[in-house]
Amino acid sequence: MNVDHQGPSGMRGPGIFLAQFIADEAPFDTLANIAQWAASQGYKAIQLPTLGTRFIDLERAADSQDYCDELVAECAKAGVVISELSTHLQGQLVAVHPAFDALFDDFAPAALRGNPQARTEWAINQLKLAARASQRLGLTAHATFSGALLWPYVYPWPQRPAGLVEQGFAELAKRWLPILECFDEAGVDLCYEIHPGEDLHDGASFEQFLEAVNHHPRAAILYDPSHLLLQQMDYLGFIDRYHARIRMFHAKDAEFHASARSGVYGGYQGWVDRPGRFRSLGDGQIDFKAIFSKLTQYDFNGWAVLEWECCLKDAAQGAAEGAAFIERHMITRTRKAFDDFASVSADEQSNRRLLGLGER
Repeated sequence: MNVDHQGPSGMRGPGIFLAQFIADEAPFDTLANIAQWAASQGYKAIQLPTLGTRFIDLERAADSQDYCDELVAECAKAGVVISELSTHLQGQLVAVHPAFDALFDDFAPAALRGNPQARTEWAINQLKLAARASQRLGLTAHATFSGALLWPYVYPWPQRPAGLVEQGFAELAKRWLPILECFDEAGVDLCYEIHPGEDLHDGASFEQFLEAVNHHPRAAILYDPSHLLLQQMDYLGFIDRYHARIRMFHAKDAEFHASARSGVYGGYQGWVDRPGRFRSLGDGQIDFKAIFSKLTQYDFNGWAVLEWECCLKDAAQGAAEGAAFIERHMITRTRKAFDDFASVSADEQSNRRLLGLGER
């Protein structure tokens, strides 16, 4: 089995998120096949989506240690480990504004479609199952979306009624607090991907949520700089401000080219024609050297995971290039200062003399 690249900082990689690669054809059809494929591309970890049972049966994983041990062994045989599980689509269904009911119904089992309350209850249970499954798999972080009750009101026209935003976050917190408690019991961080379309879509909205859940210690961030760049945010400053809550990292690229025709909202255009669009890793504008440096500076203890989304480059090419890109950016943190060769002996009395304080 490959040994993952891990320095004293705790960052590991490269890993790959499998959601965009699921297919009915080999090698993307079973866990064994896709794990072998990922290893052949140079990846050392796979991040597993949990909707459906193609790669993992979430209910079974939550209840059976033997089953989880079998999954781990199957991945080890292929040469990879499981970095994290993902409930992005189930998390989306924890909170859905009625305007999006029809669009998001397909994420739920067929028997629950058209029944928002039952769908929400199912989604909440899915997250609780994921907490137990993650614990049995020996994982320490989990990826999800927050869902959204307020997204139709993201632009303040018509004027939002006083208290609407606060009430929305209070309801969001009411739904997520029991889930966060389950993750706390399991010893797993619940990492929300900061993402447009979710109520947690930037730093300010994450802070509002954090306040509403009483700064729960398991409420964490999945850092994906592409979503911040497309909102024209300072994605490096974001690490400085929120590093204590960043527990997961998606390495995904993006670009934004200012246009006289459309802006951040994209003018309802498809991805190819938007001023801001996702690109394959290394093809966009994001400064990954700076990102890896900052995450290392703050002792990020997690996986660097490729999420491939590109409107131009084929997925196979993006995956083939992504592992080497991440590997090149991994930093083994130095164990000594560069000027240690010129160090001088020191003690309290010597320091007092150097400061002109005299000896005690």
